[in-house]
Amino acid sequence: MGNLGFQEILLIAVVVLVLFGGRKIPEFMKGLGKGIREFNDAKNNVKKEIEEGMKEKDQTTTQP
Repeated sequence: MGNLGFQEILLIAVVVLVLFGGRKIPEFMKGLGKGIREFNDAKNNVKKEIEEGMKEKDQTTTQP
């Protein structure tokens, strides 16, 4: 993610607090977490499909 120090993280937190307000932050973070989870699931599915395709290719190339 990069080299984020304490000051940068604090600045980001203050900007988010000012933009969204204290009441919207939990809702925002919940949505962000859900989005990250869905992204990781999709990434894992693609990785799994690629690995299965590679196995199938290896099996077809080894058989005469």
